[in-house]
Amino acid sequence: MQGKIRVALLDMYNGKANQGMRCIHEIVGRFENQLVLDIYDVRQKHELPNFEDYNLFISSGGPGNPLEGDGIWEVKFEKLLDDIYQWNLGNKHKKYMLFICHSFQLAVQHFGLAEVNKRKSTSFGVMTIHKTEEGMDDPLFRGLDNPFWAIDSRDYQVVKPKVKKFKEMGAKIIALEKLRNHLEYERALMGIRFSDEMVGTQFHPEADPVGFMTHLKKADVREEIIALKGKTKYLMMLEHVVEEHTIYKTNETLIPNFLRRSIRKIREQEGIFV
Repeated sequence: MQGKIRVALLDMYNGKANQGMRCIHEIVGRFENQLVLDIYDVRQKHELPNFEDYNLFISSGGPGNPLEGDGIWEVKFEKLLDDIYQWNLGNKHKKYMLFICHSFQLAVQHFGLAEVNKRKSTSFGVMTIHKTEEGMDDPLFRGLDNPFWAIDSRDYQVVKPKVKKFKEMGAKIIALEKLRNHLEYERALMGIRFSDEMVGTQFHPEADPVGFMTHLKKADVREEIIALKGKTKYLMMLEHVVEEHTIYKTNETLIPNFLRRSIRKIREQEGIFV
């Protein structure tokens, strides 16, 4: 019997209790016959995996400024990215990595693909995500509509892509945010395929309706959203959460797409055809 593939899950939430890690854990658990999960507390405990021990990595979202670190964890994290990227350039047995939200911003900043800056205001809620032409055929989005729905939660954004660097890496923009109301605001990048093996999203594909609904109904969260967006938009947000074609579909589709493809590729490279 083939052995299980070890997944390194990088917890970037800085010790804060969160729904994101629970959701990722639950999604990986759907593949319990094929995967085993190890968790690393990156920002609090400075834990990083030995990249040679894993072929599959997921790096979570998290709060805070993606342009700042403590001088320790971000140095280790950037080295891990370089190790994985360089390994993939020179080895037949590839390593696969998914970046989510905060980690996505960190990866973009590290590879120099675009500008990461603070938004004029917080983006939070159930949003439409728009595939680019390259994103239409990207395996990460297979089975999702265009546009599709996801949870967006960010104070920072990825904008002003550096075309030359994209060409050098062979990277592709695979998703953009919705059209902004004000023309002076550039549409932020919501998904990038850094390479065939490394891909990331600005939004939260792991979010599930039950957990997010519970979060929205907390008194402090409800009051904050109403103050930020107004009561009408808050009520619309609640409606979108429970619709089957919105975040439920993204939760059921995107990360499972990444895991299934990665598992298949890893097994093929091991000579185990599945």
